[in-house]
Amino acid sequence: MMILVTGCAGFIGYHATRALLERGDTVIGVDNFNDYYDTGLKEARITALGNQNKFTLHKINIEDKPALAKLFAKNKFDAVCHLAAQAGVRYSLENPDVYISTNVAGTHNLFELAREHKVPKFILASSASVYGGNTKVPFSETDAVDKPLSLYAATKRYNELEAHAYHSLYGLNVYCLRFFNVIGTWGRPDQALYKFTKAILADEQIDVYNNGEHKRDFTYVDDIAAGVLAAIDGCNGYEIINLGNHKPVDLEYFISLIEKSLGKTATKNYLPLQPGDVVETYADNSKAKKLLGWQPSTNIEQGVEKFIEWYKSYGA
Repeated sequence: MMILVTGCAGFIGYHATRALLERGDTVIGVDNFNDYYDTGLKEARITALGNQNKFTLHKINIEDKPALAKLFAKNKFDAVCHLAAQAGVRYSLENPDVYISTNVAGTHNLFELAREHKVPKFILASSASVYGGNTKVPFSETDAVDKPLSLYAATKRYNELEAHAYHSLYGLNVYCLRFFNVIGTWGRPDQALYKFTKAILADEQIDVYNNGEHKRDFTYVDDIAAGVLAAIDGCNGYEIINLGNHKPVDLEYFISLIEKSLGKTATKNYLPLQPGDVVETYADNSKAKKLLGWQPSTNIEQGVEKFIEWYKSYGA
């Protein structure tokens, strides 16, 4: 297949692109290489893909509809795999405008162009953050998600709703994938695993929010990429699907795994719950298993170990 992957230089985008290329698909990659975090890491991910004759990179902002339109006009895409987004819950408190321009307006451009060019399949990256402060666990796709706790979560929920409108009005096949706390090699510097590892190695203290009373359903990125590919293959109709590990772990246990792998003890700075944060994430994966034949295979212990092995080799 020929697949458009937005955010191809991002964390999940890189892994999805690599998996698609490894199985023989052609990928047209789009990324704007913004400076939300070190652009050198994004460039290094692209370099790590190697010299692929089935991969073409375009440095485009998804808010630039005319530039995107040229790609759609030149290529007959079998699927759009839309992974580009302005990520981060806390950053949405500092720079809310970019979440609207990128996550809302940019995503709308892709829906419109997919409709216009009759692209058969559209995969949308959503987030477990849409569950907000829900207390019923595990989180199910049938749960109400009308009380987001962050602007980031609100934009992701809007994306899901617009996807439904495009499916209802124009028959666009869309699978919305709610990713749960993705960790792994080539991870983002703003994520806890990366930040904690870097700080502990530098003998700096780590900020532990909610006094350590968080639980997170950490999901390994290779499992997420496998779910993305399964969604591309099976996309038919409109569905919202959780992709999580179905095994939430205490934040303190998560930190202890990092300490064990590094052979160093963290200095912890305990802080209260931060605005926009959720206390627990926990995915019900039954729908993913039924529709996609997907279930995670990498546990948290393996995931942390693989990340730290990569981190040391990358020399971050």
